[in-house]
Amino acid sequence: MYDGGGSRVVTGQGSGAETGSSVASNPAVASKSSWSRRTRSLLGVQILSTGSYLPDNIVTNLDLQARYGYDPAWIEQRTGINSRRYAAPEQATSDLCIEAARRAIRNARVDVRDIDLVMVGTFTPDFQCPSTANLVQDALGIDAPAMDVHAACSGFVYALATAAQYVATGNSRLALVIGGDCNSRIINPLDQKVAPLFGDGAGAVLLARGDSHQGLICYQLGSDGGGGCMLDRQSGGSKNPVTHEALDAGSHYLQMDGRNVFKWAVRAVTDSIEVVMRKTGLSAHDVSLYVLHQANLRILNNVAEQLAIPVDRMYNNLREYGNTSGGSIPIALDEAFQAGRINRGDTLLMSGFGAGLTWGTCLFRW
Repeated sequence: MYDGGGSRVVTGQGSGAETGSSVASNPAVASKSSWSRRTRSLLGVQILSTGSYLPDNIVTNLDLQARYGYDPAWIEQRTGINSRRYAAPEQATSDLCIEAARRAIRNARVDVRDIDLVMVGTFTPDFQCPSTANLVQDALGIDAPAMDVHAACSGFVYALATAAQYVATGNSRLALVIGGDCNSRIINPLDQKVAPLFGDGAGAVLLARGDSHQGLICYQLGSDGGGGCMLDRQSGGSKNPVTHEALDAGSHYLQMDGRNVFKWAVRAVTDSIEVVMRKTGLSAHDVSLYVLHQANLRILNNVAEQLAIPVDRMYNNLREYGNTSGGSIPIALDEAFQAGRINRGDTLLMSGFGAGLTWGTCLFRW
């Protein structure tokens, strides 16, 4: 691997047999699990406000037991999740994103007419086309270009980094960045290894020019398409359109190789965080709050242990909401900000990771 400056860098090794075995157990990931050591910096941008929305319908582990016979204790022990939110039948991803955006706009006390860019990180769009961002733009009456970023659970970090380019270069004065997913529509409720993990929700931020010390101190975006088969939907696209046979086989549902995804995620996240921390010279204690994608409590605990992250600085709302994919990080940001855990000048570490395979880690100064 190379650090972008031409020097050879040895990939850091995770601790523990489970993490170390990820390379051997999946050849597709073995040669590419830590492709890039490149990082970038983009200062002079700030997050003006946050907003989030979770559907009203709470589905607990006991509800899943009553409906499908799942073991509530097993779910909580293996994932750390006790409940999740499901969108109402009349709601889609755009509806969740619109409400989260309205709250962020209201919290910023800005005129919607000043927003000149809309970006939505989602992998559960309402339609193949138009984009979910188009639907949000229309519903809110925004006069701006709008586009989706499809990077699954890394989608918000990808969208944030992309929108920041527009803001920092003066090509956007006020950007609306949303992460949201309606996962309940793409999971097989009878798949005990996948269904209990996921919930629905969306979060949003408004980005504007900031002081020279604010923004993306250091960030890294990465992908490994060779591992895409570990977490995918095999039908529904142009390669394998939905057919009666596909529906009968359930290949339109999200499928996951849970064991290997777990191993990859722990290694990819710890490696990516180490890269950006080493690049900036910061220690684990220099970060005010860690806002990682809320995928699985065991992943979060493994990462915290390997990187010696103080437990009280690792934000966690997984128990109440489960994995909300693109909505995960911005929902957590909004909750943390509203709770007074984020203040001007704080250094946050955000890290998204998931299907693709993709990952995105950034140190952001508030």
